[in-house]
Amino acid sequence: MVDWNLAVSTATRLVRPGPEVSRDEARAIVAELRRHAKSSELHVREFTRLAQPGAADGAADDAPHDTPVLVVDRPGWIKANVAGFRAVLKPLLAKMEDRRATVPGGAVLGAVGGKVTGVELGMLLSFLASRVLGQYETFAPASRDLPAAAQGGRLLLVAPNIVHVERELEVDPHDFRLWVCLHEETHRTQFTAVPWLRDHIEGEIQSFLGETDIDPGALLERLREAAQSLAGARPEGEEGDDGHSLVDLVQTPAQREILGRLTAVMSLLEGHADFVMDGVGPDVVPSVAEIREKFQKRRASGAGRLDQALRKLLGLDAKLRQYRDGERFVRAVVEEVGMDGFNRVWTSPNTLPTKQEIAKPADWIARVHRKSDGAP
Repeated sequence: MVDWNLAVSTATRLVRPGPEVSRDEARAIVAELRRHAKSSELHVREFTRLAQPGAADGAADDAPHDTPVLVVDRPGWIKANVAGFRAVLKPLLAKMEDRRATVPGGAVLGAVGGKVTGVELGMLLSFLASRVLGQYETFAPASRDLPAAAQGGRLLLVAPNIVHVERELEVDPHDFRLWVCLHEETHRTQFTAVPWLRDHIEGEIQSFLGETDIDPGALLERLREAAQSLAGARPEGEEGDDGHSLVDLVQTPAQREILGRLTAVMSLLEGHADFVMDGVGPDVVPSVAEIREKFQKRRASGAGRLDQALRKLLGLDAKLRQYRDGERFVRAVVEEVGMDGFNRVWTSPNTLPTKQEIAKPADWIARVHRKSDGAP
């Protein structure tokens, strides 16, 4: 259904080259990012009071993470994400393969479709590969080279993108690299300190994919409606939401409900990481205020009309809202009930905020704290 090798080769061919650095500079940057990733562990644990399973309650243990840190270039990021896509989408693609086998000529159509999909995915990844500074890859494929505790997660830092942004913003490169590592390390801490979180998110994603309508006619009809909506070609007198991305517009009602829960979780995770990087920052990143101000302006601006159009189409604007709304939620809750009070959010899936509670933190506090504390 997807020619994964073609996706990698297409993305690698189309991706823009990174900033020019000498071989010695590249080695020094990679070494520094590794050092910052390691030093960020303790800073994040102390600030968040999140410990790995087995540590004393509320204590920030000193044991290093088992999950690996990979400093990669843009092609390396592409290959890692294709591997992750293959792992997450495997059940859905298997179902589609079974459906295709019952259709006359399905094998031939599938071979052609796999090439087309591979090229499309490659084009998408080439666009994203020059924009991602780092990520905690939650659904990395299993490897015999990693310990059991490390399976399913690894931290990626995209060195050329970090260098590109620090130069563009004209900020202290050493401070900026540490600041980025603090954000990404927070994600690693979230998943290693909260063992059920990965399975919960994977379950939601598989439920979302399980609701996918694999009937080609129905899917094409929804795509046609989506294209009309994005182009503003609605029947006269009919209203719609211009803020929707292509992904939003081809969902079933059940998928929209699942996506609402996933959006809330991702807003929490991204907002928490932003809150932590700025909370730790003043003690270890001298120029954090300047970095944050310039970085926020860059986030909001977009590079140009084509870039802004692609961001909207792919739903990347919604990603930016997740950072902003999630950070406001975390900040409001911590100010009201403290860090330990906020950390009740990690108790179980039932204590995660809803999409509505992300916008109204007081409602989450009322539901989780007052209820558990015995208040009416």
